[in-house]
Amino acid sequence: MNVKVLGVKRKIALLCAVVMMLSVLAACSGGNGGSNDPAPQEPANTGGQSAGEGNANAAQAEPLELTIMVPAFSTELPDGSSPVLQELEKYTNTDITMQFVPNSSYGDKMNITLASGQLPHLMVVDRNSASYINAARTGAFWEIGPYLQDYPNLSQANPIILNNSSVDGKTYGIYRGRTLGRMGVSINKDWMEKVGLSEPKTIDEFYNLLKAFKEQDPDGNGKDDTYGTVITKYAGPWDIMQVWFGAPNKWGEGADGKLVPTHMTPEYKEALKFFKKLYDEGLVNSDFAVMDPAVWLDPIVNGQAGVMVDVADAARRIDGRMQEKAEREEPYIDVFQAPVGPKGHRDMPTSGYANVIAISKSAVKTEEELKRVLEFLDKLGDVEMQMLLGYGIEGRHYEMVDGYIKPLTTPEDVALVKELEGMNQMLTFIGPVTPQLEMTVINEKVMQVQTANEEIVVSNPAEPLVSEVYAQKGQQLDNIIADARIKYIVGQIDDNGLDQAIALWRSSGGDDYIAEINKLYEEAK
Repeated sequence: MNVKVLGVKRKIALLCAVVMMLSVLAACSGGNGGSNDPAPQEPANTGGQSAGEGNANAAQAEPLELTIMVPAFSTELPDGSSPVLQELEKYTNTDITMQFVPNSSYGDKMNITLASGQLPHLMVVDRNSASYINAARTGAFWEIGPYLQDYPNLSQANPIILNNSSVDGKTYGIYRGRTLGRMGVSINKDWMEKVGLSEPKTIDEFYNLLKAFKEQDPDGNGKDDTYGTVITKYAGPWDIMQVWFGAPNKWGEGADGKLVPTHMTPEYKEALKFFKKLYDEGLVNSDFAVMDPAVWLDPIVNGQAGVMVDVADAARRIDGRMQEKAEREEPYIDVFQAPVGPKGHRDMPTSGYANVIAISKSAVKTEEELKRVLEFLDKLGDVEMQMLLGYGIEGRHYEMVDGYIKPLTTPEDVALVKELEGMNQMLTFIGPVTPQLEMTVINEKVMQVQTANEEIVVSNPAEPLVSEVYAQKGQQLDNIIADARIKYIVGQIDDNGLDQAIALWRSSGGDDYIAEINKLYEEAK
């Protein structure tokens, strides 16, 4: 869908203490992440131009025409009349057409677009995608690494995250920054009190909580209509919980110092046994393999499930939805760190970024045009643009209260929400820190969890390594393991079937993948 728009997922913020992690932690896991929130940085207002004032140099040139392709997490998208889009265009001296693609089908659309050769000026791409890696290597995108130092915001890009998001050590896209220690366990606070349980400190306690939510009528309606945790076809929660059990974050070192993929470790198999137990006992929704991530929050908001394993800031969104149904001072949701597993306290981090924004050579043909596009991306890091794309227009979509951001829109304000929806997807969060959301009880708890996660995140040593084998066969290899995991959880295969799937993975290119990754790993050392 092509529309001129601008937007934002509301109620997002990355707190200052968490932002600092980006400069001290080696990033770890890659991928899209499980949240449609961009997890922005949270700064103190540093002044600068007001939105719409723009830049004198930019104002002297004709507006730069840009088509930008980003994922969408809503069907309620803005149109060209959005005052937020108009402010963005005025500030950056651009004429923007947004191409929104549903997140659930974004990977397919990205591959089709790359194959067509008809690329937009800017597009969000999965850095781990074989099609993107091949396109970058064959010259479809500009290598922008040498140019970043010339721009005040882009020059502040974290070198660790640049490395993680690179291809062959070259930067073909601007990363979209994320908190490293972002994960958490969001739990219905009222239900915990009803069943007489508190924060689950161990995996056994986590299991007991889910079981109580299934069997002890936590909503008090006298019906057997609740269950423990909700999971969708987005597999992030399984990946997160595997790490709790001691499985590597995608890759880990074996006793011989060689890298081993997570699904070939005994800890992975122990995690799968636990997942199967949750499924067999009805502690997770039976339709997880086909459930649309767009309705992930609904079972918790509607009182069917009590737990979500995802990013910690999901607690803020869930609670916000529940507050809209029946507002009260005390939060409905609490959020905690991962429980301690058999290998100690571990959690899966993000890689420090969620995909990259790449600049097409077919649409941006000259170095002069490239520099204007980079100037646009650089301006998105200005405080004014982070605020505009993240929260909208002051007095219309949010207000400042004691130095904090207080959103004014609710889901019922359809027209206002549509003015904002989705355009936060092109924010990079490279630049000055912006004001944070109002320090409510739940916002403070999210900050505490994310800060504490700094001590327990488990890195992926293969994160920056780019495999030729994976570029050619990665999707096939990933599908083999993903399908086997689902089939094991729902009981369609047993341990022998799982071993057969792993053997198929190895014979389909997995052994070559392992050998290549280890060669690259030794060279990197």
